Amino acid sequence: MRLHTTTVLSLSALAVLALAGCSHGNATSSGPRSSTTVPVHPDGQSAPAPTPLSSTALAKRLLDESDLGEGYTRMPQRTAAHDDVTVIGCSRLGELAGDAAAGGSLDFPRNAKASFTYAGGPGSEVAEELYSDTEDKLSREVGRIFEAMTSCPTYQVLASGTPVTVTTQKVLVARRLGDEQWSQLLTFTAGGRSSIVKQTAVRTGTVVVVVSGSPGLVDAHVRKAIAKVTAGRLTG
Repeated sequence: MRLHTTTVLSLSALAVLALAGCSHGNATSSGPRSSTTVPVHPDGQSAPAPTPLSSTALAKRLLDESDLGEGYTRMPQRTAAHDDVTVIGCSRLGELAGDAAAGGSLDFPRNAKASFTYAGGPGSEVAEELYSDTEDKLSREVGRIFEAMTSCPTYQVLASGTPVTVTTQKVLVARRLGDEQWSQLLTFTAGGRSSIVKQTAVRTGTVVVVVSGSPGLVDAHVRKAIAKVTAGRLTG
C-alpha cells in the first residue's frame, strides 16, 4: 500500500506543518534555540514583537512549480481527517492525535499548504506547509509535536481502518537553517510494502516552514522554501 505525504502531515498536526504544524527545548531541536534576549533599539526602548503573518500572506510565500523546476505538478489539497487515525502502542502520540482531532491547541489558524508530485518516479511527492504565530508558541508547539512523534521508535496506526506500522528516526540537520529546526524520517509499512518519508521543520521568526515527502526532494527544496519565506518578509 502506498502512503501519501498527507498521511504524515495528518499525524504530525503540522501542516503544518501544517507539516503539521510542540518543545521541550534541547531534547527536540537539532539546532540552537533562539535567544531569549529582547532586542533593544538604540534609544533603549524594547523592539516590538514580530507580528504573525496572515494565511493570505503565507500563501504568497509557498513554493510553486517555477520554484521547484521542471517535472513538478501541483496536487489538489486534501483535507486531513484526524478522526480517521488511531494510534496504538505510543501513548504520547495518541494524546497528541486526540488534541488534533479535537481542534485544540495544536491547530495554528494562520497557515498555507501546497503538495506536488514529481515525474521522477513513484513515491516522488513533496509537500510544504507554512504556519505563523508568536515565536514562543511556534517553538513550544512544534517541538512538542516532533518530540511526541519520535518518542516511540515503533508503533502502529489504524488509518481509515487500515493497520500501518510506523518506525521513526530523529535526524540531525547538518546546517543551521533558521532560528530552530527539527527533522525526522518515518517509515510506513502496510500490506508488505514500505514507504519512507522525511519531514523537516524550520522556524524563522514568526513562521514555521515544514517540508515533507521523498527524502531527496525534501533535502533539495527545504532551503528554497525558507529563502522564499524570508525574502517575502523583507519585501512585504
